[in-house]
Amino acid sequence: MRKYNYILLITILVGLAGHVSYSQTPKNDLNLSLGYYNDNNHFQYLKANAKTKIDRKFQMVPGISLTFYLGSESPENLLGRAISDDKGDAVVFIPASIKAAWDKSAKHSFTVVSANTPLYDQTKATADVTRAKIKIDTGEDRKITATFLEWKDSAWVPVKGVDMKIAVRRLDADLNVNETATYTTDSLGNVSADFKRDSLPGDEKGNLILVAKTEDNETYGSVSSQKAVPWGTAFKYVSHFDKRTLFARRGRSPIWLELMAYGIIVAVWGVLFYLVMQIRKLKELGVSGA
Repeated sequence: MRKYNYILLITILVGLAGHVSYSQTPKNDLNLSLGYYNDNNHFQYLKANAKTKIDRKFQMVPGISLTFYLGSESPENLLGRAISDDKGDAVVFIPASIKAAWDKSAKHSFTVVSANTPLYDQTKATADVTRAKIKIDTGEDRKITATFLEWKDSAWVPVKGVDMKIAVRRLDADLNVNETATYTTDSLGNVSADFKRDSLPGDEKGNLILVAKTEDNETYGSVSSQKAVPWGTAFKYVSHFDKRTLFARRGRSPIWLELMAYGIIVAVWGVLFYLVMQIRKLKELGVSGA
């Protein structure tokens, strides 16, 4: 009986020691960043990024539960919740339900709060933004004018000194309209650029999507605007489904490729058949010689 008591006591002590060592394990520091995005003066959303430093290198942290607020952390200011993905990013669109609160002020503050986990303490990040938008106009000789405006004193007012990019929307990334990468607005909030991308493929009507945007501006966040212009080359899709091409469906590969493949198969099997026949002949010669 005493033997079992000793075993039970040792098991309890080992469990307590493991619990104490686990509870004393220091947590990693979670770094949160928060950005505001206004897409085409219509869709507005927040993007948070969670990362931590391990072995002096930043690594993205997936699976972190994040809560977003407009202003203070109260239920009436809740914008939504999201979980960070493999890149550490979490996105929440700003709902239409806060329109009344949004229209009351020209400046707003956003807050994101991470959940407390066994590896990371609760962390917060904020972003202060001023309401803004971008207007795009086009003129003769493919001249592009973009105007940056902020909401001030119940009106849209042009802003000077804002860095903007003017580009063409492409599948992988935006393409600058010319060799100049960035423009700075003048006293009227305007920047001008010449479109110098000739013969750029567009849609079936030759339309291209112009994009004027600011990225990670300290005051306004990331604001963008788009406009369709008929400055591209019309793209007409031609189906090669039933034609013999290198990437066609099964049974429609080029004739020369099929001849090459079948020729290799015939040559290999021919050599094997020849070797079998020679081995058979050798066996027959050996039998007759004996």
